[in-house]
Amino acid sequence: MKMVRPTRLETIPIVSVVIPCYNYGHFLPDAVAGVLAQPGVDVEVIIVDDASQDGSVAVAHQLASEDSRVMVVEHECNQGHIATYNDGLKLVTGDYVVLLSADDVLAPGSLARSAALMEAHPEVGLVYGYAPSFESEIPSARIHVRSWSIWKGEDWIRRICHRGTNLITNPEAMIRREILTNIGGYDPDHPHAADMLLWMQAASLGGVGRVNGPDQAFYRVHGDNMHITDFGGIVADFEGRARAFESFFKVHGAQLSKEPALRASVQVALARESARTAAVARHLGAGYSGAGGQELTALATSYRALVSTPGRLQQTRDWWEKLGRISHPLMRKTYLTYDRLSWALRWRIWRRYGI
Repeated sequence: MKMVRPTRLETIPIVSVVIPCYNYGHFLPDAVAGVLAQPGVDVEVIIVDDASQDGSVAVAHQLASEDSRVMVVEHECNQGHIATYNDGLKLVTGDYVVLLSADDVLAPGSLARSAALMEAHPEVGLVYGYAPSFESEIPSARIHVRSWSIWKGEDWIRRICHRGTNLITNPEAMIRREILTNIGGYDPDHPHAADMLLWMQAASLGGVGRVNGPDQAFYRVHGDNMHITDFGGIVADFEGRARAFESFFKVHGAQLSKEPALRASVQVALARESARTAAVARHLGAGYSGAGGQELTALATSYRALVSTPGRLQQTRDWWEKLGRISHPLMRKTYLTYDRLSWALRWRIWRRYGI
């Protein structure tokens, strides 16, 4: 990775923003308004309504009637999120592309900041930043750009394999259109981790950049989010990530200089995180004694058995097995506090550097 001094956007590129929508009509005006108000770039907005039942398509058509930069695609029947994404992406004509969920919002100046990095570094095919979450009121955005981070594609892939998880929330990501065309869109075989797979595919075709400092988008948290809310969802997330990594290696592994080491990193990361999740859930309760908690434990055990370099996992394994033997409440609380602090530090590093 190299840190680069930011430069101003000297051109006016076209950015295509695809907004998939299913029953999010009440959020749609905020999402569209945030795109249309972006300075320094020309935008086209493609709303794809997946047969919503809440009147979303009427809201979408009203927004399109008010601004010629907005177009609407209607599904006659519900096709699911991956098909909805791809139907919009097939229509983009801009230099760069953003996929924005109808319940999320771009931060002011986000598109120009990402496009400036793309324009200055044509070897970069994917740019992202930081996207804080919010619940009701859209927060004030931080706009100061501290620096740009630039990775060679394989270096960024190595980092994501070491983490074993997605590093990009989604609304803050911008991809070069020719890279997206080469990939062909989101893979319908990986509904739980299609975005992570897409980012890795993009990194296999070009460099990766990050805009450090400002808020690039806002991720809305509410009761209908497609995120993990129970053990079943957690297990599905781990399994989805594992399948996405395997699919990526199957297609792109031969072009990676250290594929065996990267595969081993993924094994260790999934084993470490699933074991940690199971152990913390068990000691915090949270319905762990049910079938979902048992399934999570079994999954963690299976990932540990797959690790091809056991020494890399031994320290983590010893830590969690020791936690499992602790019965004294104070000692258990001490270990869990240490875990929270460790993950808080990991979050702060990701927040600052995106990795």
